[in-house]
Amino acid sequence: MARTWLILSALVAGLALGVGWTRLGLGGLADAMAIADSVGGIWLDGLRMTIVPLVVSLLITGIAKTVNSARGDRVAMRSVVIFIALLWISTAMAAVLVPALLDAFPMPADAARSLAASLSSTAPVDAPTVGIAAFLRSIVPTNPVAAAANDALLPLILFTAIFAVALARLPAAQREPVTAFFDTIASAVLLIVGWVLALAPVGVLALAFGVGARAGTSAIGALAHYVVIVSSAGLAAWALAYPVAVFGGRVRLLAFAKAVAPAQAVALSTQSSLASLPPMLKASAELGVERSIARVSLPVAVAIFRVTSPAMNLAVAIYVAHWLGISLAPSAIAAGAAVAAITTIGSVSLPGQVSFLTSIAPICVAMGIPIEPLALLIAVEMIPDLVRTVGNVTMDVAATTAIARMGPARDGELAKGEGEGPPRPVFATGAAGVPDLEGEKP
Repeated sequence: MARTWLILSALVAGLALGVGWTRLGLGGLADAMAIADSVGGIWLDGLRMTIVPLVVSLLITGIAKTVNSARGDRVAMRSVVIFIALLWISTAMAAVLVPALLDAFPMPADAARSLAASLSSTAPVDAPTVGIAAFLRSIVPTNPVAAAANDALLPLILFTAIFAVALARLPAAQREPVTAFFDTIASAVLLIVGWVLALAPVGVLALAFGVGARAGTSAIGALAHYVVIVSSAGLAAWALAYPVAVFGGRVRLLAFAKAVAPAQAVALSTQSSLASLPPMLKASAELGVERSIARVSLPVAVAIFRVTSPAMNLAVAIYVAHWLGISLAPSAIAAGAAVAAITTIGSVSLPGQVSFLTSIAPICVAMGIPIEPLALLIAVEMIPDLVRTVGNVTMDVAATTAIARMGPARDGELAKGEGEGPPRPVFATGAAGVPDLEGEKP
């Protein structure tokens, strides 16, 4: 949280310095902006160089461990299937909702134009704008290495996901050395990301200075507008939990709301699903969920299931396109939705600033959207992060009630482990050993 506040302070200071320099008519503005653009650009390039290796390594280890967690356990397998289905549903909701919200409540035209001109290097890469048949053909890579070199992330992610599933089906003697290799790569790249993010206050200050100097005070209103729109996508995913509990779990609406309220309070105060696990277990028990089912489903949910993540990550990418005046074809939104839903499995339990960039940058690249605005938006992620956490915790309990209604665990499981202590989350330290300590993860 100290780093989060430091980045936010850098954003405020940069905007104030840029606006003040312009309003006061001080000399040397052009040179100062050129230096700021260079500093901010170097920092962004440092983040860009980590995207492909980090996405590939985290996706392979995340999918391999997810498949492994479901193997041999009926409740775990059922949980993984339900969670993945809900991830795709929430992503599809955001793909429809966010463009509709931006059409109904757009950023003021003058602010949009000034903001689009405020970033020095925002030339979009090629976005998929072809027909649906050609688009479907384009997502299967003929050469995964060339796809990585050309930043064709959707084909690369598709190949990586298929490779990870195939890897998970190999015998342990063959599988474990490969997953350990990619786990080591992920850990090393995360160290690099950590070093780059240590310079985030400098990079954000430089970029915010340029935005403040070029766009003026309109940047402040745009950031507030961003928080509302992106949080709306999370609220929609959060609201989905209630019909899942009522119709899927067959529990009364008021009973569910009352039972889950303590877990929501913990989530709101800690911004961590992991810290909310004990009250989630208690809520499930109050709703009549068998203890043996909740002790499997909820730890798996905390480890791999963040229902708000793909929806809100896609919302960020769509908002950036709106900010920069980029028109998104349906195929581009479909590409972004697919990347958002798939990569969320590989982004579990990473520190907040790390996962914000590593989860959303691939979506932007797949959609042909520049990533420069992400460096500013990360500074105001604290408020959407609250929506992420509470929405995730609410859906975790709702999905667990639905899983319990599908039937008991296999014979003998209900009686097993009744006297044991609280369950240990299956991936408490994430794919690359990074603890869940800095807020909910995109």
